[in-house]
Amino acid sequence: MDDDPTSTPGGEAACFGHRLVDGHVVDCETARDVARFRKAERQRLYALRRALPVGDREAAGRAITDGLRRSLGPLDGRAVAVYWPIRGEPDLRSWMREIHDAGARVLLPAVEARNQPLVFRNWEPGCRMTRGHWDIPVPDDTDTGRPDLVVAPLLGVDADGYRLGNGGGYYDRTLVRIEPRPQIVGVGYAFSRIPTIFPMPWDVAMDLVVLDDGCCRRRQPV
Repeated sequence: MDDDPTSTPGGEAACFGHRLVDGHVVDCETARDVARFRKAERQRLYALRRALPVGDREAAGRAITDGLRRSLGPLDGRAVAVYWPIRGEPDLRSWMREIHDAGARVLLPAVEARNQPLVFRNWEPGCRMTRGHWDIPVPDDTDTGRPDLVVAPLLGVDADGYRLGNGGGYYDRTLVRIEPRPQIVGVGYAFSRIPTIFPMPWDVAMDLVVLDDGCCRRRQPV
């Protein structure tokens, strides 16, 4: 979710021991400690990503695409949510075209209201795009759909498959509301590995993590 869910909109602390955050009762002090840790990790990982040469990013995108092909197999007939890359995220747009041409329904996430779940809009090569939240391109005036497979970019990922994202909480608040739950795949760079993100009750673990060093790790059933 957001970096510090225990703060008021004005940025002042509003802690009374425990608070209800998106339906979860959390200890305020713990939530603030976790938020501070995650903010520092995001800054560190963003710096590593910014320092990655363009050629290495392109090679990473190809390696992750190969890992997705091996791990997921044919996707014809499936509704697959991918993403439009920002801030040096792995670029999977060629894979989006590939699976679309093979018969998958490709969807892109869009923010329609701040701090609300994402919607997923139909995408196809050459479709009209517009600038959405954070200036991320999204399909313009296309139908929405429910994905049965979600491929999400990760900034960090821990040993249990929990994802560290950009801090807005949009994927977490969205994925818990999709019924039936989709298959969730996190993709990122090898340096994204961290021991733990200190999962909070609202965090959603990935079913599969695909990194650019060839790692394809599936979450073990609980």
